[in-house]
Amino acid sequence: MQTIGIIGAGHIGGQIARLAVANGYRVVISNSRGPETLSSLVAELGPAARAATPAEAARAGDIVLVSVPLKHYRSVPVEPLAGKIVMDTNNYYPQRDGQIPELDNESTTTAELLQTHLPTSNVVKAFNHIYAAELTTHGQPAGTPNRRALVIAGDDAESKGVVTRLLDQFGFDTVDAGPLKEGWRIQRDTPGYGPRRTAEELKRDLAAAKRYADK
Repeated sequence: MQTIGIIGAGHIGGQIARLAVANGYRVVISNSRGPETLSSLVAELGPAARAATPAEAARAGDIVLVSVPLKHYRSVPVEPLAGKIVMDTNNYYPQRDGQIPELDNESTTTAELLQTHLPTSNVVKAFNHIYAAELTTHGQPAGTPNRRALVIAGDDAESKGVVTRLLDQFGFDTVDAGPLKEGWRIQRDTPGYGPRRTAEELKRDLAAAKRYADK
């Protein structure tokens, strides 16, 4: 049984924990406020889940989800994530995160910021363009007509393959947007950000995406 470590137990993190447990994974979940604040979620998830610190969740996970507000990405522990696949759910909201010049001028992307912070990890952008509640209600078995698809982006093909298999288990098709630098194509205010899309529809949305400066 593999373990998914979760750093950030907000709406997305909690929903991924539910999906993971439902699909036979162990979960080690953490937040910035301490393990004791996660007792009700752990009780709901059952014996396959436990609460921990972010560093402990990073160490315990065979694969790790980072779902903290973007402004706190530098708080993600580096050493325990060395060599691991790290799924990044982040989006940039200046009203929450403050102005980040390299995102404002679009010289980088949110996932590339995390990859720079975690130089020995393999970051894969995932789960950033679906409403949290839909994670546990929109999944369908493989082969279902009009199955919902989700976008990933990453620089390591093997890591993307692992995340693609995980998404399939969770009930979603995958559309690979390419390397991390292409993650902007599914950032906020792009056509694919939010609505339910099949794989073919998402591919069209990615192709139609425009950078903020070009809108």
